Amino acid sequence: MKRTVSLPASRPEPRELRGLVEAAAAMFLVGTLAGVSGVIGDYPVHGGQALRYLVAAVILFAVVRLAGLRPVRPTARETALLAALALTGLVLFNVCVIEATRHGGPALVGTVLGTVPLALALIGGRPSPRLLGAATVVVAGATVATGLGSGDLDGLLWSLGALGCEVCFSVLALPLLPRLGAVRVSAYSAALAVPLLAVAGLVADGTAPIRVPTPVEAAGLAYQAVVVTSVAFLLWYDALPRIGPGTAGLFAGLIPVGAIATGAVLGLGAPSGPDLLGAALVVAGIAVGLGPGRSPARPGSGGSPAAPGPEGPPARLSPRGSPAAGARSRAAGARRPAAAGSPATGRPRPSGRSSPGAGSHRPDGAC
Repeated sequence: MKRTVSLPASRPEPRELRGLVEAAAAMFLVGTLAGVSGVIGDYPVHGGQALRYLVAAVILFAVVRLAGLRPVRPTARETALLAALALTGLVLFNVCVIEATRHGGPALVGTVLGTVPLALALIGGRPSPRLLGAATVVVAGATVATGLGSGDLDGLLWSLGALGCEVCFSVLALPLLPRLGAVRVSAYSAALAVPLLAVAGLVADGTAPIRVPTPVEAAGLAYQAVVVTSVAFLLWYDALPRIGPGTAGLFAGLIPVGAIATGAVLGLGAPSGPDLLGAALVVAGIAVGLGPGRSPARPGSGGSPAAPGPEGPPARLSPRGSPAAGARSRAAGARRPAAAGSPATGRPRPSGRSSPGAGSHRPDGAC
């Protein structure tokens, strides 16, 4: 008599759950950039951002050293990708955001950046109808939260430029993360952004690309370097290979939520009714996208990487293939009764032997 076993609803694995939390925290922190940018609005743009990424690069390389990560030299292709990532996702993105804020205000920038979830869902492959619907709800919430935007044509064009750079920030990093890891990608890209911004500052601002910041400006630049760059970069780049760009992109809807919270904390104004409604729509859209019907990220499909990064042990893609699983399999074979023989020979069938490739991963991450 066969028994019907009901399987429980799929729950995110610890690796995936960590990615979800990291993506949410990273995008919320990025949202705080809008409020803090107003504090340093009078400081030279390119020189200020060069200082920011210089401090962030020092912090990130210190993390690499303190974590005991072995040196990994980027290949020529990886160096080109890192340079493109630094130019678009860091340098041009910040210039576009600051210029768009000057022309149209933070509402316009937030509205356009609110379409990031939809853009990443489309770029990530064939998005499911559920993911597309969730991304649409998140975009609608971000649009409502930012007041449907305002400003002139220049502000809109700068905002669209920021949108493209934000997409590049994720797409260009995906092929780099499996081998270099989140910490190295963050450190290399921040370091490469410094000379690019320094040259841009000399061209745009002449002989005065930097000056001694006021205490308030120094605090704003320090916050951008430590929190928005070092911490948010590490969280985002660690989350991308865990959950994939389509799912991670949903959390970009938290950018205006972070901006609203920052404005309230800095005393720039209490959240209005549309602000709260937009935030509620964002949360609802994320909940829909992460519902029980969502397919988990798979290796090679924009989810977790097929090869482990050098930061630690390889991801457990299945219960087989790990040393512990091979040991359990052999132990189970040892306990199996000898009567289970081969029908052809009548001899006991050897059980619990792993294939030559099983359990071949070393704990240090090398194969």
